[in-house]
Amino acid sequence: MLTLNFLFSSMFIILNHPLALGGLLLLQTILMALMSGFMFINFWFSYILFLIMVGGMMIMFMYMTSIASNEKFLMPNSPIWPFLLIFPFLMIIISMKLMDHSLLPKISNLMQSNSPKSLFMSLNKFFNWPNFCMLIMLMMYLLITLIAIVKITGKPMKPIRQN
Repeated sequence: MLTLNFLFSSMFIILNHPLALGGLLLLQTILMALMSGFMFINFWFSYILFLIMVGGMMIMFMYMTSIASNEKFLMPNSPIWPFLLIFPFLMIIISMKLMDHSLLPKISNLMQSNSPKSLFMSLNKFFNWPNFCMLIMLMMYLLITLIAIVKITGKPMKPIRQN
């Protein structure tokens, strides 16, 4: 999954159409939600992260389609483009071949434990030191974004987009 994350990040350089960039951002959001969901027993944080990102992307999609509605979508003429299309499939196949299948029963037993202690340990891991910094940064980012949106749209009786 980290390889796919790196691949999607490197594809941002090649793409130039706003809707293609939005689709790639959606794929990367799904990948990050899955990665954060696999870190914990329950997926509630990744579900909220996914919903927030998709909500913001819907607003960006409406804004971009109103600005660049007639722009043609062309595939980039880069020599690295075919490699970037084939690379994720090769990495998935290689990782499946190299995966240690003796760990699968242990992982399935861990996922099936629904005891209150395991749920508490999952939430405890979420609010401990390394992840606590990420949570504080996320709250600060959302607060700054909220303030910026209020300042941008706070002009009474004026549209956001000038003609």
